[in-house]
This record gives sequence, C-alpha cells and structure tokens, in this order.
Amino acid sequence: MRYRVVIERGEKSWGARVPDLPCCVAAGDTRDEVLQLVREAIDLHIEGLRQEGICVPPPSSECEFVEISAAQ
Repeated sequence: MRYRVVIERGEKSWGARVPDLPCCVAAGDTRDEVLQLVREAIDLHIEGLRQEGICVPPPSSECEFVEISAAQ
C-alpha cells in the first residue's frame, strides 16, 4: 500500500502525519529521520489495527499542488 504523508518543517524539527491513518504521526530532527520514523509508525499503526480486528483503511488521500502569483 502507498499512503500519502504530509511532512512539515518546524523551527527545530520535522513532523509527519498520515491523513488516512488518524493519529499516525512522527517527529524527527531531520527530514530523512522523520521519513524513517513515519514508515515505522505506519507499520505499527497497521499492526495495531489488525490485532484489534479493525479494518485497515485503504489509502484514499490525494495531493495536488496549486500555483498562484505571489502577492506584492
């Protein structure tokens, strides 16, 4: 499966969240670290859902970039 991950840079760290898996988040010092941690978080999240007998939601989020003119 391929889930969309939203990555955000904070003042001192990076964060990641998975819109299709509520409460599945990660934080790290670098972008590479947060990507590794969110992969692990997704695996653990899905494992937990399966152990509880809850259906794993299929990926359904989409992403689109919208370009705009910079305001002056």
